[in-house]
This record gives sequence, structure tokens and C-alpha cells, in this order.
Amino acid sequence: MSHDPVNHPQHYTSHPSGVECITVTEHMNFNIGNAVKYLWRAGQKNGLEDLRKAAWYVNREIERVEKLAGAEPSKL
Repeated sequence: MSHDPVNHPQHYTSHPSGVECITVTEHMNFNIGNAVKYLWRAGQKNGLEDLRKAAWYVNREIERVEKLAGAEPSKL
């Protein structure tokens, strides 16, 4: 697979497994998928900034789940 900055960015395909990040994250909800994306590329693109972005999405997902738990526990 060639590295194309739009269709196949190198920082998304550089995992030792050869798996492209989107192949994994498309099976997750938005917040979790984005957190995984930023963790996946941490050290490849923006280092500490990527880790902070991942944490931001994890915290947002925690808030979403907590809100659902307060409204409808069966939605967890």
C-alpha cells in the first residue's frame, strides 16, 4: 500500500502490524475511535499533543457514559 497523505497517511499505517488505524477505529464510537487514533500515532506526528488529544476524547466519552448512566442505566 503506497503512502498517500489523504488516503493512506504514513502516521496511520506505520504500526508494526501493518494494519491501518481506520481498519480498527471504524468499529468504535466517535470518541473512542478518535482516542485510539491519537494514541496510534503518538510519537509519529505530534507526540505529547496527540496524547493530550487522546485523553480529551477519553474524558469526553466518560462524561457521555456518566450522563447516560444517570438518565438510563440500560444504555451502558
